Amino acid sequence: MAATDESRVRRSLTVTGIVQGVGFRPFVSSLAADLDLSGFVGNDTDGVFIEVEGPRAALDRFTTLLRSEAPPAARVAKIEPVDLATTGDDSFRIVASRGSAMGTALVSPDLRTCDDCLVELRDPRDRRYRYPFINCTNCGPRFTITISTPYDRPNTTMAPFTMCSACRAEYDDPADRRFHAQPNACPDCGPRVWLETGSAEGVGDPIERTRDLVAAGAVVAVKGIGGFHFACDASSDAAVTLLRDRKGRVGKPFALMAADITTAHLVADLGLAEVRLLESRERPIVLAPARSGAGIARSVAPGTDHLGVMLPYTPLHHLLLAPDETWVMTSGNRAQEPIVTRNEEARSRLGDLADAFLMHDRDIQVPCDDSVSRVAAGKELPLRRSRGYAPYPVPLPFPVPPLLATGGELKATFCLASGRDGFMSQHIGDMENLETLDAFTRAVEHFQELFRVEPQLIATDLHPGYLSTRWAERAANGRPVVAVQHHHAHIASVMAENGLTEPVIGFSFDGTGYGTDGTVWGGEVLVADYGTSTRVAHLAPVPLPGRDAAVLRPYRMALSHLWAAGVPWTPNLPPVAAADPGERSVIQTQLERGLNTVDTSSMGRLFDAIASLAGVRHRVTYEAQAAIELEALVDEAATGCYCFDVPSATDPILVDSAPVVAAVASDVAAGADPGTIAARFHRGVIEMMAVVADTVRRRHGITTVGLSGGVFQNVTIANAARRRLEEAGFAVATHHLVPPNDGGLALGQAMIAAHRPPEGRQKGRQKV
Repeated sequence: MAATDESRVRRSLTVTGIVQGVGFRPFVSSLAADLDLSGFVGNDTDGVFIEVEGPRAALDRFTTLLRSEAPPAARVAKIEPVDLATTGDDSFRIVASRGSAMGTALVSPDLRTCDDCLVELRDPRDRRYRYPFINCTNCGPRFTITISTPYDRPNTTMAPFTMCSACRAEYDDPADRRFHAQPNACPDCGPRVWLETGSAEGVGDPIERTRDLVAAGAVVAVKGIGGFHFACDASSDAAVTLLRDRKGRVGKPFALMAADITTAHLVADLGLAEVRLLESRERPIVLAPARSGAGIARSVAPGTDHLGVMLPYTPLHHLLLAPDETWVMTSGNRAQEPIVTRNEEARSRLGDLADAFLMHDRDIQVPCDDSVSRVAAGKELPLRRSRGYAPYPVPLPFPVPPLLATGGELKATFCLASGRDGFMSQHIGDMENLETLDAFTRAVEHFQELFRVEPQLIATDLHPGYLSTRWAERAANGRPVVAVQHHHAHIASVMAENGLTEPVIGFSFDGTGYGTDGTVWGGEVLVADYGTSTRVAHLAPVPLPGRDAAVLRPYRMALSHLWAAGVPWTPNLPPVAAADPGERSVIQTQLERGLNTVDTSSMGRLFDAIASLAGVRHRVTYEAQAAIELEALVDEAATGCYCFDVPSATDPILVDSAPVVAAVASDVAAGADPGTIAARFHRGVIEMMAVVADTVRRRHGITTVGLSGGVFQNVTIANAARRRLEEAGFAVATHHLVPPNDGGLALGQAMIAAHRPPEGRQKGRQKV
């Protein structure tokens, strides 16, 4: 109903987006006071509801400023105004939150400690001096402490802590930075930290005692914002090796935490884009070239020239690390298990891995690992999207029905989608055991409760043996299950985050994906949109001898590629020397007779083969290790390029890697160094992509290319492919919101399943 007094109106405003837990209600209250407006503001299960009354011009100004002057951590998605009848209010107030069974309020990711709180943390005159849980409306935990919405203290794990009178006064004061800051606390009323060595809680300052232990070479399990970290001195090879031995982490690099950006510059070669990422509110781990002579133990990141560096993002971190210090900070878990979050679980599961535990008594509702990013072409390339980013939704290019996509087997995430929002979960881990499956189930249930989305259908990977696929089939309970081909999902993922709706030429390069023919795909070129996918080109298949054994032993893939290329297994070739005579005989029999093999077109396995041929890596202890170490050796000064055979007449185009393998073998025999071989191989992949893309463009008239799959974590490939394809006249879509690896797979699955018309969604498992 419109107002009758033209000089004074009342307006209802519904604001959605990240508007809870970021100081939005205090901001609205202050804005209304500045403009001399009356009314009220509150949280509900949609976001923030406002009624405001005053002169029309002032209300119009108020509505504009809601978006343009919103708090730094807020993200306003939509403002829906409706004019009402005036009531004559003469004040503005914050009212109680409204809960309902409907509505989808967005939850803020956790926020790094703000500069104002850091000043107080370091001020001996401040009552929160050195308090490890200092926070305000602009910073602190959000997602990891949220039990349900609306985001109010009783719905968080701060509920057990009753604010003291001083904290309550701040909380109630509209002029205070902590006005309605739900985690507000101080040493008198809030969470506390303590150090446990053995089974007892020690005496003295727990933070200083933790620093002493780390300095002495110990491994300390530190409870953080989303789980435990293992911490040790990054300059001590003995301490890092001890942690590797205990955790069973043979070669995978550890993440580092540098005390500040100055220290980060000392250990890594940082450009402006890397610095922006490190200092961003998300605070991810950023991969950057290592600086030699920086004092970091070589055992931190063996076999690679990059370090994963992050800055402190909680008050506790700022207290633990002194200037110029760098610590290893890696996920607190046992190998292949989810990150540990509960104190009693840490004691029982990590007791033999850590020398001590720095505990606190604020419960972690949501396990949340650190996010990991690289910089490609000057922009962020996510490798793991978790703390600081989740659960902020990915905007979808078209509305979708309520659905759940379960992702794949490795780097598991899921996507709960509805309308224009794709709620991508935090990183959960590799779906290899019951513990990870249980964590996946709990996370799905929490998302459904948090965002009040009840899926009408479930999307999953086509592979029948994946735990995520089996989970989807068990959880269906009569709902349709849409099984999506792995590489189609990758391309749909990069299309979705770039808002594309027309078909693209999709290069989907990774290690493993179940093909529609039952073989292992991974070097695929698709003409795809959300509804259809046509395999227009792929690497010529070669056998995968011993199946999974060949994934762990790249020399087996090298022997297979040599055999397929007709290159003799001469003793001077590194993969031949890596296999003993008995194993070589077994592999040869497998290849000749097709025993215990499956064909693969995988680009990831080709990278493995070349790494072994070049003598770089014959056995791996973590995913993509051989490819990572091959990329690290690329010599930009080297000349030459290996050429794939790309026949222009075949359909689909069968890209033959045999000439590349033969050329590498010849170069190895001639004494070429691994850096030269790595450079020539990388250039060969790029030139092959350009030839294939041009051929497909001439056949199908498509001028947009999408790049997705784990191979495009390789920034040498990602950067060069973009440049080469753009030079050839293509528009190129790459990842910047979700990872190109399987951590972004669920987004593509969701889009493909949503595109299927309702009449095509029968109960039971459907293949797309």
